[in-house]
Amino acid sequence: MFTSRRILRQLVLAIVISVLFYDPAWAADRLRIGYGAPSVAMSMLWITKEGKLFEKNGLDVEVLYLESALVQRALIAGNIDYGEMTGSLMAAPKLQGADLVMVAGFLNQLIYRLVTRPEIKTIADLKGKRVAVSRFGAGADRATRFLLTKLGFNPEKDVVLIQVGGAPTRLAALAANSIDATIVEPPDHKKAQEAGMRVLANMEEMGIPFQHTGLVTTRAHLAKSPDIARRVMKSFVEAAAGTGSRRCLPDPARLHAEKALSNSRRLQNGFRRTGRTNSHGKNRRPQGFRRHSISRRVGSFGLYRRTLPLNFSIHWKVFNNGIRSNSG
Repeated sequence: MFTSRRILRQLVLAIVISVLFYDPAWAADRLRIGYGAPSVAMSMLWITKEGKLFEKNGLDVEVLYLESALVQRALIAGNIDYGEMTGSLMAAPKLQGADLVMVAGFLNQLIYRLVTRPEIKTIADLKGKRVAVSRFGAGADRATRFLLTKLGFNPEKDVVLIQVGGAPTRLAALAANSIDATIVEPPDHKKAQEAGMRVLANMEEMGIPFQHTGLVTTRAHLAKSPDIARRVMKSFVEAAAGTGSRRCLPDPARLHAEKALSNSRRLQNGFRRTGRTNSHGKNRRPQGFRRHSISRRVGSFGLYRRTLPLNFSIHWKVFNNGIRSNSG
């Protein structure tokens, strides 16, 4: 009898302790999401993480900074579950057969500014000058070549392209006169102006349809974990709804969230740029890289369409395909 009472007391004590010290994160599904640059264009991931929306949806997310193409390689290798990257960065390995798919579009145009040394006063002055990019093949490199072409230059012949690194490194090189020009995203261009540099071109004002940042995963992940995929997307939808309210967010983050969109034309522009160095991209269509938007079906996440930024989009058919693969 004494032994039975003792066991009962221990059991009750264990239950009380587990209730008092229960942490929801213990039961959450763990996953990793990588991003390629500490910039405004990647802010949707930070907004979702800092708002604890992943935790709200039963996810224990580790956010990893993997500079430039490292996020792409980590996703292909299976070291992370999702990656926030540009459409063009995703397109190159996808064209080579990698299992990648963009499930959401966060930024529908390029917002870079072309900043130059103070002695470069006109676009024509750029000819023959040193133009810095992060890394050949990365998003900033493709955007730089895209802009130079729009400005009437042949990127391979009319300027000297140099690999320097991330935006802070490029700005430091510009200030040290190691390079003559580079592109940076807001608010970094203001730092350059404060240091005496010039802004010669604003890609945001050009309004060029281009799939900039989005959320990329693999079809294998969607097939294996469709429920997790839905909760990941629900977290981003709720974050977008919060930014759509125009409260409690700095202007750059709000600007980023309100330009969220992905469509075929924007991806096609990315393919054309990739096609310059990858013959598989010249005539490829966007089908298979992304799917139709569920912007009209966010009610399935308990939200109304009017609560979201105007152009936020998620590619719903990707999830349907994942479910079919999983059930088959």
